[in-house]
This record gives sequence, C-alpha cells and structure tokens, in this order.
Amino acid sequence: MTDQTTGGAAMQLPDLVSALADRLGRDQVFGPPVERGGATLVPVARVRAGGGTGGRRGGPGPGGGGGAGLVAKPVGAFSITADGKVAWHPAVDVNRIVLGGQLVFGTVAALAVLRSMRRRRLRRHLAHRHHLHPHPAQHA
Repeated sequence: MTDQTTGGAAMQLPDLVSALADRLGRDQVFGPPVERGGATLVPVARVRAGGGTGGRRGGPGPGGGGGAGLVAKPVGAFSITADGKVAWHPAVDVNRIVLGGQLVFGTVAALAVLRSMRRRRLRRHLAHRHHLHPHPAQHA
C-alpha cells in the first residue's frame, strides 16, 4: 500500500511511521495504524517512564527495594489520506481546559475579595480620621 510519495519514490506505511517517530523523538509512541474510510489513522501517545532502586550497605539483614512507573497520555493522531496527504489531529484534554477555567475563576474571585477588603479598610480609615479631625466648616 502506497501512502505518501516523496521525491518520486513511494513510501510504505511502516517506513512513514518510522520516519515520523524519528522526527518526533523517543517520547512519542505510535499505536497500530487503523484504516477507516479510505484514510489511515496513526494514534500517538506521549509516554514517560521512570524507576529506581535503593538499598542499604552494611547493617544486619537485607534491606532495599525498587519501583517503576509508566504514564501514557494520548496526544492525537496522524491521518494519512489515499493521495498521501498527512494531517495532525491533536487530542483535546478536557480536564486541562476545565482546570484552566477553574484557575481563572478562582483568580478573579480572589481579586474581587481583596478589592472589597481594601475598600472597606479605606472607608474605615477615612471615617475614623473624619471623627478625630472634623472639617472646620462644620464648627463655624
């Protein structure tokens, strides 16, 4: 199956996926290509892995341990049409959008509360000052 033409030479789907992987780096992981409606979709995920071990030296008895973790997050998919056009379709992270909205709302609410407190403090200060030093025109 020919998916893309580059400089007159046909590129096979596995070669195309390999070339895309080289361009994006080792952080990206490609899922198996899926063909739908004349187009091929290649899912892409960002994968992070980490691990470690530890132990103690000396001392009585054995001691030590280790652990590892792996996080995979979908980031989008490439679509490859029958005529060889490649397009990127990013995944929408709804949680990130909601969190961003909550942060904006929280910031606006906090600023409104601070402004209200500042106004109240200023009014008290002016009322107290007026009480201690009444305006001279009131006593004439």
